[in-house]
Amino acid sequence: MAGVRFSGVTKSYGSTTVVHDLDMELPDGSFTVLVGPSGCGKSTSLRMLAGLETVTSGTISIGDRDVTHLAPRDRDIAMVFQNYALYPHLTVRENIAFPLRATRTPRAGALKRADEIADSLGLGNLLGRKPKDLSGGQQQRVAIGRAIIREPSVFLFDEPLSNLDAKLRVETRTELLQIQRRLGITSVYVTHDQEEAMTLSDRMIVMRDGRTAQAGTPLGVYANPVDTFVATFVGSPKMNLLDGEFTGETFTTTSGFEITVGVAAARGPVTLGVRPDDLMPVPAEDGDATVKLIELLGPRAIVTLDVRGAELTSVVEAARLTGLAEGGRVTLSAAAGAVHVFDRESGRRSVGANTDGNDTSR
Repeated sequence: MAGVRFSGVTKSYGSTTVVHDLDMELPDGSFTVLVGPSGCGKSTSLRMLAGLETVTSGTISIGDRDVTHLAPRDRDIAMVFQNYALYPHLTVRENIAFPLRATRTPRAGALKRADEIADSLGLGNLLGRKPKDLSGGQQQRVAIGRAIIREPSVFLFDEPLSNLDAKLRVETRTELLQIQRRLGITSVYVTHDQEEAMTLSDRMIVMRDGRTAQAGTPLGVYANPVDTFVATFVGSPKMNLLDGEFTGETFTTTSGFEITVGVAAARGPVTLGVRPDDLMPVPAEDGDATVKLIELLGPRAIVTLDVRGAELTSVVEAARLTGLAEGGRVTLSAAAGAVHVFDRESGRRSVGANTDGNDTSR
């Protein structure tokens, strides 16, 4: 096992630069998720680590080795793709054993090790089946087993769950996390799904335009976003943002709507950020906000509000829905200490909720 380090890594295609001077250090045994919108450079960064893309400048290290210019086979990594890439003519046992057979490991030893790994992945009763006879989740576990059998220093995952339906994604995500925790192998995982990033990672790196927007623990990034981009990208439903000014503990939007925030904050023109879980609608006949839609999701509901033409979202426990009805009027307040204040021009965060996570931005 080994840690991973990117030092000033840049990737350009002609005059177009897709990754800019990227610095990141991933500790030995960590599970790091690179997350961001399409085109942010996360997959390119992973492919440079794998040796599938050349590095324009900078260095990539695995442990104490500079692997910047090494061929993929010499980097001691294993990669699991979105496409399972299983051999259709081989059985589950043979697919898992293939990397050992390719290195001339005796057949009996390779198949025995494949059986052990298959059992640990819940595939013990499927060893004789071909890929076409497996579900999507089972095929993905075979692909993971094929990666595990190599006992690499680093696991690389390129959106491996994208082809699965919602139920299988959750189940396979749990299995994947348990496998990584059990093996303790440094893992780097790419996804555009921020919920997947939050649940899988012990370290999350949010990327934007080929750069690190913010890095830290999932809780730290969620609770202390460094700017409005991270604030609205991480979290579902996304953070509410409103332009306006503070007067004491009251925030007045540019449209004249007031929200009681329970804490004195910055003065002057700012952007206020409030997570939907922290925005509290209270029924009031003279309220300036209107309940536009209520979506009940079992123990909680997502309430969409119209605030003088602006749309806000609140997450409300089902038990607190009494008095709230579509078309009804409400006033709004935010939980004390739960608001985030951003500079209106730069979008950078200046005030916000505290967290136990350690965040850094680069």
